Amino acid sequence: MAEKKLRFAIFGNGSKALESIQIWEMFDYLIKHSAEVYVEQSFYYALQHQLKDDLEVDGLFEGSDFNADYVISLGGDGTFLKAASSVVAKQIPIIGVNMGRLGFLANVAPADVISMLDNIFAGQYDIEERVVIQLDAGAESLEGCPCALNDIAILKRDTASMISIRASVNGEYLVTYLADGLVISTPTGSTAYSLSVGGPIIMPQAGILSLTPVAPHTLNIRPIVISDDVEIKLEVESRSHNILAAIDGRSEKISEGVVLTIKKAPYKVRIMKLHGQRFFSTLREKLMWGADMRKF
Repeated sequence: MAEKKLRFAIFGNGSKALESIQIWEMFDYLIKHSAEVYVEQSFYYALQHQLKDDLEVDGLFEGSDFNADYVISLGGDGTFLKAASSVVAKQIPIIGVNMGRLGFLANVAPADVISMLDNIFAGQYDIEERVVIQLDAGAESLEGCPCALNDIAILKRDTASMISIRASVNGEYLVTYLADGLVISTPTGSTAYSLSVGGPIIMPQAGILSLTPVAPHTLNIRPIVISDDVEIKLEVESRSHNILAAIDGRSEKISEGVVLTIKKAPYKVRIMKLHGQRFFSTLREKLMWGADMRKF
């Protein structure tokens, strides 16, 4: 019986991935191993421009119009989030190759790509599942994917005054935030936007969400951590009558008066990891967490 060919769908940041010779080695590796290679269309054109010739692939795709055994993201965490939003309910494992700076999600160094592929073809790898949250804007339709691996932020749209966000959890009134916005973060997103506005760092498998206000009007409203199996409802008022919902950084315009509902999605994002990668060591290495910066 013939061995099944593995299918790979590849996303990338053309301005970053092209700088690394290991990426070209990756394509050569996949071709030599008879893998089926599909490339996101805009990234393919960037590759083609760099090569000044056609790149040998099995097909192109746009958005989530693909089927594969594995997804490879070549770029930073932003590219990884784009790939994750396209995978959504497909449950395809994602390999994040870090061509950016921090790389919490894109956690495979370019020099380790071939080693990771060796493990894939040998069936020896770790997969970590991460919680996804989703936004429901009622009758108001959203242009993009409503799901976020990192966070959903409700923000004022312009330089107008702060907005009012009345928050309820499972039908119980929590508080009304007077602030520039509110970040609802998964554990995965706790080291992203949420952290920059004072939110807590959360272990990936903790089963909780954090709500952190952005520039709150009062000092006695602090971040709060809640279970991830609840339903959060937000009623937002703004003097400009418009607000912004940022879903993993993808902006959606929302009209005032719409009741927003945020809850855990019925699926998870599956992230492939090299053996031995640990969350606390990543914190220390990527964020210099706990490092004593004093000079003696």
